[in-house]
Amino acid sequence: MTERIGAIVLAGGRSSRFGRDKLAEIIDGRPLLEHAIAAVQAVATDVVVVAAPASTADLPEGVRLARDPVAFEGPLAGLAAGLAELDASIERVLVVAGDMPSLVPAVLRGLLDQVVSGADAAILAHDGDARPLPMALRRVSAEPAVRKLLSGGERRLRALTGALEAAVIDESAWRRHDPTAATLRDIDTPDDLPSP
Repeated sequence: MTERIGAIVLAGGRSSRFGRDKLAEIIDGRPLLEHAIAAVQAVATDVVVVAAPASTADLPEGVRLARDPVAFEGPLAGLAAGLAELDASIERVLVVAGDMPSLVPAVLRGLLDQVVSGADAAILAHDGDARPLPMALRRVSAEPAVRKLLSGGERRLRALTGALEAAVIDESAWRRHDPTAATLRDIDTPDDLPSP
């Protein structure tokens, strides 16, 4: 039987720097959020989008919607909601942001491969830093760590990678699949949108 792979697309932010719902912005003929969903669908069997409590997101067929229990509690709380929505049999989970329009599936596969080879989490190195997203997780280790961090008041994803045995993929390795580092691009302000 083929292993089921989970993917969580975090889409519950305020879009405060953007000034309106950035995930609905049309890029190359479809909403920004759908670009992130399509990229993870290339590598995952089960996809969950985590949105704000009042969200009425129109999602592609087969994609499940989870809602943050409390609005704008941060990405770690969104991750907890997404993990709760995934089938209990799913062990490896990919986590991305809904505002990442150019994720490269080969890079996402590389993150998941690191979790197979012993790490509890995998993230990408870029410009001398380790980026929190995209991330791959081993669920059995990640879920208790997420609960513990949230109960202590933590809301940042970086805290999770600090609490787990995390593999940081060297930039020279993942850039072979993504020479322009498109995977790390995100949309924070209208200026980040591609030119029409």
